[in-house]
Amino acid sequence: MLINEVEHIVGLSKKSIRYYEENGLLAPKRNRENDYRIYNEKDIQKLKIIKFLRELNVPIRELKQLENRELTLQECMADRIKKIEKEEENYLKIKTMCSSIITSADTYETIEIEEYFKTMNVLNKEGFTMRDIKTSKTKKIVGAIISSLLFGIFFLFLIGMITYFQCTESENIPWLIYAFLMLILGVPLFGIIVNLISRMKEINGGEEDEASKY
Repeated sequence: MLINEVEHIVGLSKKSIRYYEENGLLAPKRNRENDYRIYNEKDIQKLKIIKFLRELNVPIRELKQLENRELTLQECMADRIKKIEKEEENYLKIKTMCSSIITSADTYETIEIEEYFKTMNVLNKEGFTMRDIKTSKTKKIVGAIISSLLFGIFFLFLIGMITYFQCTESENIPWLIYAFLMLILGVPLFGIIVNLISRMKEINGGEEDEASKY
């Protein structure tokens, strides 16, 4: 099957699937006639395993070690448990701070922030945060829509202006040239729509900019 079908079955973006291929975690065969990637059931199964382990926050480095049999699945899961226990400790620290604030007489203006601030800084340096990462995703979606709209409006304006003068002026350009101009301006407009759809898929379901995380 082709990558479009795999994307639908596994729930990963094309970018994510190709990223795993680039890292040696997947090696689909190629169609000799058109060089398209051809995925079989074994590839699908491996992608499901990769997706599951990534949901457990197993880093790419460890996935490579699993692939090369430098690490067992049991060792990998034991490491996950250690990290989960560490997360539990961090949440307990947060809970303790919140409880301390509740039982204190502090207000927003008078809170003794220094000790809490130091504790939170230590947690942040260890990579712990309670901020909602969905906010970042929302910003990316809004940014993609706004930029696409701006470019789209620009090309629609050009198309509208040319069409207006073509239909209202007595001395208009030949219709063949007009059609050619519409085609030239319509292609990038179509490209903007396709790119926006692709970008939305990456943001919502893929692991965009995966390499920057490891």
